[in-house]
Amino acid sequence: MAQSATIKVQAREKLGSLSAKKLRAEGRIPANLQSKGAPHLDFHLEEREFLATRRRHVHLYDLDFGGSTESAVVRELQWDTFGERIVHVEFKRVQRGVETESEVDLAFTGTPNGVVNHILHHIRILSIPSLIPDNIEVRVAGLEIGTVIKAKDLVLPEGVKLGIDPDHDVATIIGAAGAEAAPAEDAPGIEPTAPPIA
Repeated sequence: MAQSATIKVQAREKLGSLSAKKLRAEGRIPANLQSKGAPHLDFHLEEREFLATRRRHVHLYDLDFGGSTESAVVRELQWDTFGERIVHVEFKRVQRGVETESEVDLAFTGTPNGVVNHILHHIRILSIPSLIPDNIEVRVAGLEIGTVIKAKDLVLPEGVKLGIDPDHDVATIIGAAGAEAAPAEDAPGIEPTAPPIA
């Protein structure tokens, strides 16, 4: 079951790239909070505190604006060019106990008799915020070349439903890259063509 955490945030007084760059230099992460039919909020939070919650696999947040609190889940993380530092967080408002849509990573486990061709790296699910899993396991051990894994084949935790078409392909098992193809046999009854005489 997903953990929850309360994290203190501060409203952004100035927007724009220069302001965001200054915040990052101070160890803060620019962020926003969105939902349909409610005000869009821009704020910033302490980078170290947020990263600590990520290490604890927190999915549900209570954002403390210093007098008011908003429940939210992370909708999107934006990383720097090198993928080393989070430069922006987009949150989505949720209600505790009310089903919401979210995306979680796929964790491929086991060794197939071929190579896994990943079609999806994460998947959309539906669940109440407190039941959002860290990931969805995809077991590929022993699968043969040509096997197609579809969304409906995934084993979901209790209380979690698919948020995509059940027939959507998740991955396929293919032959190893660079494998030599078997030589084609000559068609029966056809003689090889002799090279032209100069």
